[in-house]
Amino acid sequence: MAGLRNAIFILLLCNTVLSNAQKKYTLSGTVLDDASNETLIGVTIVFPELNTGATTNTYGFYSITLPEGRYRFSVSYLGYETLIDTLTLDQNITKNFRLFEKSEALEEVIINNDNEQIRLNKPQMSINVLTSKTIDQIPALLGETDLIKSLTLLPGVTNAGEGSSGFNVRGGAVDQNLLLIDEAVVYNSSHLFGLFSVFNTDAIKDVKLYKGGIPARYGGRVSSVLDIYQKEGNNRQFHMNGGIGLVSSKLLAEGPIKKEVSSFIIGGRTTYAHLFLPLFDNKNVAYFYDLNAKFSFLINTKNKIYISGYFGRDVFNIADNFENIYGNSAFNFRWNHLFSDKLFSNLSMIYSDYYYGLNLDFVGFKWNSGIKNLNLKYDFKDYLSDNFTLYFGLNTIYYHFNPGEIRPASPTSGIRISQLINKYAIENAAYLEAEHQLSDKLSLSYGMRLSNFLRLGQKSLNEYANNEPVVFNEELQIYEKADPETIMTYKKSDVIKVFNNLEPRFSLAYQYNENASVKLSYNRMSQYLHLLSNTSSPTPLDVWTPSGKYIKPQLLDQFAIGYYRSIHDNTYTLELETFYKKVKNRIDYIDGADLIANDAIEQVILNGRGRAYGLELLLKKNAGKFNGWLSYTFSKSEQQTPPRTPTETGINNGNWYKTPFDKTHDLSLTGNYKFNEKWTLSTNFIFQTGLPVTLPGSQYNYNGLTVIQFKPRNSNRLPNYNRLDLSLRFVPESRHEKKWKGEWVFGIYNIYNRKNAASLSFRNNTDTGYNEVLRLSLFGIIPSVSYNFKF
Repeated sequence: MAGLRNAIFILLLCNTVLSNAQKKYTLSGTVLDDASNETLIGVTIVFPELNTGATTNTYGFYSITLPEGRYRFSVSYLGYETLIDTLTLDQNITKNFRLFEKSEALEEVIINNDNEQIRLNKPQMSINVLTSKTIDQIPALLGETDLIKSLTLLPGVTNAGEGSSGFNVRGGAVDQNLLLIDEAVVYNSSHLFGLFSVFNTDAIKDVKLYKGGIPARYGGRVSSVLDIYQKEGNNRQFHMNGGIGLVSSKLLAEGPIKKEVSSFIIGGRTTYAHLFLPLFDNKNVAYFYDLNAKFSFLINTKNKIYISGYFGRDVFNIADNFENIYGNSAFNFRWNHLFSDKLFSNLSMIYSDYYYGLNLDFVGFKWNSGIKNLNLKYDFKDYLSDNFTLYFGLNTIYYHFNPGEIRPASPTSGIRISQLINKYAIENAAYLEAEHQLSDKLSLSYGMRLSNFLRLGQKSLNEYANNEPVVFNEELQIYEKADPETIMTYKKSDVIKVFNNLEPRFSLAYQYNENASVKLSYNRMSQYLHLLSNTSSPTPLDVWTPSGKYIKPQLLDQFAIGYYRSIHDNTYTLELETFYKKVKNRIDYIDGADLIANDAIEQVILNGRGRAYGLELLLKKNAGKFNGWLSYTFSKSEQQTPPRTPTETGINNGNWYKTPFDKTHDLSLTGNYKFNEKWTLSTNFIFQTGLPVTLPGSQYNYNGLTVIQFKPRNSNRLPNYNRLDLSLRFVPESRHEKKWKGEWVFGIYNIYNRKNAASLSFRNNTDTGYNEVLRLSLFGIIPSVSYNFKF
């Protein structure tokens, strides 16, 4: 550690000279919920007379170094009573704070759990924060609260429509989002093909979505980072809570293992609508289940251990002839250690697994595929002074990619075992990042991430002439698969391709008056994994593949600038951001590309590029009986794959074309009105530009065959999307001596029964002889009722 401190001596020189004139001491500790002993993330400790403060990290720890003296300070957090106290700082002090939950919640903040006045002067930007309380207030499909659908109500975040999987951020693809739950990677965020998300909001403690200005400690994706932490569990008392809905139910238990020392939390969800299908002579089955678990152990004042996990599965069965099972698994062991009152560390050992399986009895075979990784990371946070904090760490990930394996479904099956070529890789990273408060008005965050990717050997690898697995047929004016010249064989320990990338990050905040600030940021990021999918919304069958000899890593450069304002003592807040980003090496597919069970995927892929730009507005009302937010995004998202030589055409004749997730206008209005302690009305309205599609432009007959000619890629759009949802929450009056507390939630999804188009298809009407367009709509008006309880 001493060598690292010497390396940044020049940066701290001015501060060191000044600090010699007056003694300084460090105040550090943890902030906890008084009832449960749960650590609290993002709590602000403010010293008004010094115009400075500290914020707790993801484990509830804070540290701040101040001049010797007696100070008045406040400790504040969303939904809790603000603690105001005085202390004398004449030595290093370790002090833990306990906050009491507010009994009156009519004026609670909706989105932001940071003190807004302090946040104005922080260099962080392009971040959205959601709490489980906020998510629970948003009307949801079939009454099941949903984290991913709640995120799409924020600026810059969309999805590919109803029943679609995943989400898109600032014109990026679904696979460009890094999804973390307790630091473990989640590869598929959806249950039931997009109807629900895999995240149980009852088990969630903190959610942060980074859209830009992404800190150097994150890497591996080029669009966004969704960082989710699960609750630790109450180490004082045993509690349970759950919910019963029309199609799903959930139950969560938490309590002490050893009081005040260790705790557990275990939660599960499942659907049961399929149980009623046999009553209607329907043999089909579609359901999901998942399990969240976490165990926390306080070893001593300097050491704490967490063990957490997630397991989820979806099951889809058609008449016992077709069975589809897929889902995520994750396990994490974390060790928090305090080297001193200024140096905090976290060591994590993580295992993640995404599995996809098919059982086709009518064909006689089983199909298995997936991706696994082992992740070792060590992160440090050094509170060097009251205005300089250093983050640094190391990370190594080992990947195993299984593109697919075919096995016989029974001993009598004629299918032989067949395995597509397994792929292996190692991704390494080291980062160094500083958060620097230069003055009362100006603060910086700057850092560097060095990423390294090793594509390891595989059983066989095709070699092509001129290293081009895709060739252009000039006579037919189309791209075609190239024939390999030879096939090379490698050991798994061999390294067949190495990539190294420097990823600088920079953010600046200038607070020019008490209520307003401007910020700007730049970040470069690298992504070495690619999701092979030529649909607008990913499916469980999509396969992840690593960069290598023929597939280059994606490289992002993103710039953003924003204006932020607090209005009427933070009753209203305004956030206005504009961004521009470009991505190199975004993969594109030749016409007619076959991605399923393809052992030479490089033969249907070309390296292209992407760009996106836009304007985002978020206006929030944070207090009072009526609160909520207005979100609006204007953006463009485009892709281009130009010709490699003058004789080629490129994809779409080399022209830029809209990505499948481009939405010019995206408007969301979310509101909550609390009539009294019993009744609360919530609503959200959504309007979005229709998704780009490629439609037929003309047709002709050739030797009795009808040949359809399509328009340029994504040159048309589906009809615009809009929807209004309502929910009414009723909390029955309960006696204080009763431990059981319950509430009813009545909801109406799509209240005016709008038939939004999920897709368009074409057919020839045999009666009239004319071609006609068919619009597929997934959902009309859907009422729901659910009962939530806790005791």
